[in-house]
Amino acid sequence: MKGKFITFEGSEGCGKSTQSKLLYEYLQAKGCKVTYLREPGATKISEKIRDILLDAKNDGMSVTCEMLLYMAARAQIVEEIIKPALNKGGIVICDRYLESTLAYQGYGLGIDIGVIKAVGKFVTQGIMPDLTILLDVPVKQGLGYRENSKDRIEQRSLAYHNRVRRGYFKLVKLEPERIRIVKVDEDKEITQGRIRELVDKYVF
Repeated sequence: MKGKFITFEGSEGCGKSTQSKLLYEYLQAKGCKVTYLREPGATKISEKIRDILLDAKNDGMSVTCEMLLYMAARAQIVEEIIKPALNKGGIVICDRYLESTLAYQGYGLGIDIGVIKAVGKFVTQGIMPDLTILLDVPVKQGLGYRENSKDRIEQRSLAYHNRVRRGYFKLVKLEPERIRIVKVDEDKEITQGRIRELVDKYVF
């Protein structure tokens, strides 16, 4: 792959969408060819899968079905968007990727990590990020930002969300060079400054 692949991860309410979009605008202003997308979503097929996954009415969904739906959405964006953009030498910024499934469905719901990694390698065609930014915020604080409108995943117990956060920390220990923790500050510009410092080292 000629391009650079940057992903954002973190538990609920950490500000991934805001920070990833700010980085997208920053890199565009520097003259970079940047593609921005979110997971699950970004393509017609993946957006339909997203609607199914996040609909609070689908409370009977099995954990295996949930994991495979996330993977199906991911397979589509890799083939349709990520792989072509990287082959053209561009920068791809993705709001969530494989680490989300490892944290949420693996450490959070108890699906075997080895199974998720094997399926993940297949659906991503082996394409892994050059840099993963893990935005860290205390679980209660993050969920507090979602108080008014919670999707199916956000409605889960505090214990579940704590397992997800701890799962992310375990992933950092496995790949400390690629997955970098950025502490979330109340001032979004301070958080963005920390992110840009990291990205400047990896990309330029």
